[in-house]
Amino acid sequence: LIPITLITILSRSHADRNVYPSAGVLFVHVLEREYFKGEFPPYPKSGDTSNDPITFNTNLMGYPDRPGWLRYIQRTQHSDGVLYGSPTAEHVGKATVIEITAYNRRTFETARHNLVINIMATEEFPLPYQAEFYIKNMNVEEMLASEVLGDFLGAVKNVWQPERLNAINITSALDRGGRVPLPINNLKEGVYVMVGADVPFSSCLREVESPHNQLRCSQEMEPVISCDKKFRAQFHIDWCKISLVDINKVVPVYITRPEPGTGILPESGEYDPPSESLKTRDYFSDFVVTLAVPSAVALVLFFILGYTMCCRREGVEKRNMQTPDIQLVHHSSIQKSSKELRSMSKNREISWPLSTLPVFNPVSGEVVPPIHPDNYETTSMPLMQTQTKVAEALNL
Repeated sequence: LIPITLITILSRSHADRNVYPSAGVLFVHVLEREYFKGEFPPYPKSGDTSNDPITFNTNLMGYPDRPGWLRYIQRTQHSDGVLYGSPTAEHVGKATVIEITAYNRRTFETARHNLVINIMATEEFPLPYQAEFYIKNMNVEEMLASEVLGDFLGAVKNVWQPERLNAINITSALDRGGRVPLPINNLKEGVYVMVGADVPFSSCLREVESPHNQLRCSQEMEPVISCDKKFRAQFHIDWCKISLVDINKVVPVYITRPEPGTGILPESGEYDPPSESLKTRDYFSDFVVTLAVPSAVALVLFFILGYTMCCRREGVEKRNMQTPDIQLVHHSSIQKSSKELRSMSKNREISWPLSTLPVFNPVSGEVVPPIHPDNYETTSMPLMQTQTKVAEALNL
């Protein structure tokens, strides 16, 4: 037998449904769309099919969310929703009322049912040996199907050979920090399945702990497991992520917490402010040290810099006295020649260069205007364009 609770919600004639899962055993509740279709007007006739998009909302009665141990998933608006989780011993004896609200996204009608969960105690909880498998080719809603989960537990039982085998918990890889797979090659999110048994782990499961397989896992290689072929046909298990826990060997950790108080501060008398007879403090010395001394230093530096720049200049006469006469004569002749050329270019008219004359296009017959307008000043013309005329004027 598969020790899980699999329930399908009834029609509208049964408003409340009571279920009795066991602590430490996986609880699964399927919210089937077919049962809620009859809730929405116009009510379909028997045999009629409807494909209205229906979504579900689940919450603990009187609260906005579900209990911490209960999870819910619905992949699309045209698929069934699933409530699943594993209650613990602290929830035993407490009736949990879950409000299930169905929304018809086409007609905007709603329907509501209550699910009463009565968690029962079991002598088999907790099972001492627990193993957690990571299945790469499954999503959580696919694994929660009774047939698929039954096949997996059957394969585990064939390898482990226990007398009692329970499915303890199922968790999506996304809840463990996994990434959403790309929508290619039919990739799955992955799911963690924890099972418990009453006998020690088999030699096949212990093969993962061998040094050779641990080395292969550290190199991101698949370990060699002899019983992997019993799962490979339907389940692709990542043996490097398997976890084997013997709770008999787990050392409990007790954290000592301080006892909470009443929240009232202890009586410490009335507030006694300081007396008004305090001595005043003289801040003049602080002012001198903070502002006066840096300002005086800055002022001295300013006068030294001004004297160096304004009163210590060599001057043009001293520079000419230290310059050789031949260099001064050469420089003076260059200045005189430059002034003479500029004066000659202003007084004489110079013909326009060929690049500024109109251009006749023999193909189109158009006359392209000159580059420069008629009022172009010859004095602003570059020296390279007029050096021929200047040379002729000098020869004359």
